[in-house]
Amino acid sequence: MIGKTLVVGLLLVGLGGVLGWSATSYTSRVALDRPTLTQWEDQLRRQPAHLSEFSPISEPLAIPRCGDVRPPEALVTPDPLIQLDDENLRVRVSFIVGADGRVHSPFILDSGGAREDQVVLHAIRRWRYRPALCNGVPTDSEARVQFGIR
Repeated sequence: MIGKTLVVGLLLVGLGGVLGWSATSYTSRVALDRPTLTQWEDQLRRQPAHLSEFSPISEPLAIPRCGDVRPPEALVTPDPLIQLDDENLRVRVSFIVGADGRVHSPFILDSGGAREDQVVLHAIRRWRYRPALCNGVPTDSEARVQFGIR
């Protein structure tokens, strides 16, 4: 009887300690010093842009034309680490900026070599955009980007 009472008492004390420990707040989880999304976007806009060209993808004739067009805005577009042997050599890429802001169907227009082309395609697939708008509705658009030695 005394053994059962002692076990029950230790169990209650142990559970009380666990409950007390889990009820306390861990301060580093609560106070996060992270920048807001707007601050991230402002910081990304200050970084140098690539030489880019955008054009809307042709729509079927049944769909009305866009009256109010806004091209896509680059959010995350880090430069690929390419090593071109010739200063005049350029790598040009064409791709679709989807209505979801992701890069779709990138392909090389002007090659800088097999290795450089793969590095550029690998980097471009990770780029993110605010999609183009057609009358306020996100839409696909075509983009062309040129890389070279500055």
